[in-house]
Amino acid sequence: MTKNALLSVHNKTGIVEFAEALINNGWTLYSSGGTASAIAAAHLPVTDVKVLTGFPAILGHRVVTLHPKVHGGILARTDNPDDQTDMADYGIQPFSLVVVNLYPFASDPSVDMIDVGGPTMVRGAAKNHAYVGVVTNPDQYQLVLDELVATDELSNATRERLSIEAFAHTTRYELAISEWKSGGQNIGFFGEKVEDLKYGENPYMTPAALYVTEGDDPLAIHKFQLVEGDARSLVGLTDVDRLLQIVTHIAAGYELNFGEVPLIAVGVKHGNACGAAVGSDPVDVIKRMIAGDKRAIFGGVIMTNFPITREVAEELKRMEQGDPPRMFDGVFAPSFDADAPEVLKRHLGKCRMMASPALAELNINSLDSARRFKQVRGGFLLQPNYTFVLDIRKSVIYGETPNDSQLEDLVLAWAIGCASNSNTITLTRDGQLLGNGVGQQDRVGAAELAIKRATDAGHSLTGSVAWSDSFFPAPDGLQVLAKAGVTVIFASSGSKQDAVVIAEADEYQITLLTQPDSDARGFFGHGV
Repeated sequence: MTKNALLSVHNKTGIVEFAEALINNGWTLYSSGGTASAIAAAHLPVTDVKVLTGFPAILGHRVVTLHPKVHGGILARTDNPDDQTDMADYGIQPFSLVVVNLYPFASDPSVDMIDVGGPTMVRGAAKNHAYVGVVTNPDQYQLVLDELVATDELSNATRERLSIEAFAHTTRYELAISEWKSGGQNIGFFGEKVEDLKYGENPYMTPAALYVTEGDDPLAIHKFQLVEGDARSLVGLTDVDRLLQIVTHIAAGYELNFGEVPLIAVGVKHGNACGAAVGSDPVDVIKRMIAGDKRAIFGGVIMTNFPITREVAEELKRMEQGDPPRMFDGVFAPSFDADAPEVLKRHLGKCRMMASPALAELNINSLDSARRFKQVRGGFLLQPNYTFVLDIRKSVIYGETPNDSQLEDLVLAWAIGCASNSNTITLTRDGQLLGNGVGQQDRVGAAELAIKRATDAGHSLTGSVAWSDSFFPAPDGLQVLAKAGVTVIFASSGSKQDAVVIAEADEYQITLLTQPDSDARGFFGHGV
């Protein structure tokens, strides 16, 4: 193996140190432009590409590496007789290592950020991975150096893996350019598999896997660490995603409206909240969350923004043995005390426990802002994420002004309901979810379901508040809630029957808060 390396990087993080380590291991370096200058400035030996090619950079530095002595060296098969003849005839030196990363187009889209020579070198080296190692990320430097120091060359497996990552690197780059150039007419996303899952939603739906996209989101699901329990499942990870929508909206709503984020516990079953509570005492919050819907929480999953201490774990265990029994398939929290998993674990790892320290730092900036894709037959739908945060102070109020406790309950109801499958009406009181009427075809049905779930769990609705994810098209839904004991309701405005609904609220002495449906409608998971 000829120990020639070609280095040409836009992101120069660690490049000087990497270059020095290569030189110390006997490599000869070739480089161009800013990379060559950075290496030379460190008093390290490097040959500029223009010396190799005998041709200077031209056209305002648009043509630098596009030359047969560069690409011939990248694509040469050093054990191929015909290639060897061509190399000898034209004075081409082979490269065994190509280190390239591309212009940051995604963060600075412009014609000048459309790299030509860089992707060409990357693709050439990735194609010729049987002979060349290609490095496209500073995070790969140490792995490459460790292997070169240990064995003086990269293994076939390492070169293959690096080539796959290189093609992924250029694919993401081209996708960003295509979307920008087409003004959004062309769009796509790229994922990397990080975990195989047992199956999909049902046992016959195989294979299934978790893929990750680019970004450094601290709440990304793949960053949750499995602390205890069986391998993760598609249904379980789907529930984690929904829990993240709910707890981040609660945190955002409380910070915007009240200036601080309380302790939060949420339980979901089949993607919708069946228990939620906020407060200042972890055990009390857990108890009130689980008491939200004593029946539905069986087999549900829980997320908190506070650690699972032994005391909290013992409370969860006590609930599991209660009447009715409430057994949990997952507990997700910022951290677990050393002995908490032992308290909570179930036979065959049925209770998965996962930790993410980022859950302890929830605030208004924790909302997921990534675009949402939804696959449909023959294509996909695209929309912005659910980043609206209800500012309760902007509401028009009909009737008595709600007190602070009622306003807090409305914000809690909004945060739960806006991350539940529409149509939804959500009932809360004293920082606790009482009933969540989700996924109904009409607003009366959503109200009746919320009331049923609350009363089945033993809750009185006297003095409770309700949030509706859209307007009442007729007064009948409000009538159902008023008769059940609800005293404050939030609903969007925009119905032809708004005046009738407002009059009905006055008749029942209900306080009604509204904001325009175009601003505050809270549909989520439509058709899921």
